[in-house]
Amino acid sequence: MAKIVGGITTSHIPAIGNALSQGLRHDTYWERFFDGYTPVKEWLAKVKPDVAIVVANDHGLNFFLDTMPTFAMGTAQRYENADEGWGLKTLTGFDGDAPFSWHMIESLVADKFDMTICQEMRVDHGFVVPMTVLWGEHDKWPVKLVPLAVNTVQHPLPTAERCFELGKALRTAIESYGEDIKVVVVGTGGMSHQLQGERAGIIDTEFDIECIENIIHDPEKFTRLSNTEIMERAGTEGIETIMWMVMRGALTEKVKVVHKHYHAPISNTGAGVLVLENMEE
Repeated sequence: MAKIVGGITTSHIPAIGNALSQGLRHDTYWERFFDGYTPVKEWLAKVKPDVAIVVANDHGLNFFLDTMPTFAMGTAQRYENADEGWGLKTLTGFDGDAPFSWHMIESLVADKFDMTICQEMRVDHGFVVPMTVLWGEHDKWPVKLVPLAVNTVQHPLPTAERCFELGKALRTAIESYGEDIKVVVVGTGGMSHQLQGERAGIIDTEFDIECIENIIHDPEKFTRLSNTEIMERAGTEGIETIMWMVMRGALTEKVKVVHKHYHAPISNTGAGVLVLENMEE
């Protein structure tokens, strides 16, 4: 049976991809940020997941404001990286796992989540930056990829509670799959930041650290926050932290913290990293 080996959270800021492609790993501005990923890479090398489910928001590559699904999952056997206007280096495409994707979609729909099915899907920085910062660059990626897109762009947005419940349904879907594969769930985005308006550049480190601790120890507390409350504290783009809740919902009630790291600012953003493992219930 399929097994969830753990969950990861990470920011997916485009500037990270540019820093990597420009060789700024040890630059004074970037070094502490990238040092936070060394234990994550070591953990991934140890557990060797077969598939990564990457939860991210689409940035206008597949969906635009005229057609914006709340939840969408890719079912392709291949996902190509495309230029989305950030000047990011275009990387090698990713192999998918179509049978696994279809199984999860059928299970999620049966669990009352009406998923948008994407038999073709390109991947933007929301997926590619996390893959690069976690696994490095490869001609042949060491894991298969399943993209799970969550709308954090066009209102109305799903709530933190709804995303947490999606994670629980995702766990049911994964663990009911008959193949013996190891799965890691990656929640991306955030943390506090805002890209426009009078509050552009806002970073609330206190909220970010509180958010990390709640996601680890008391995710139900985070689910009680409305989207308005989250954006008031974390900025309009800080709402991306609801995608971390999909990852957290896929894990057991109590989790083991393998690694946590927080750094600010990075490109006017608070950046957090978590690695969590399931504990026996």
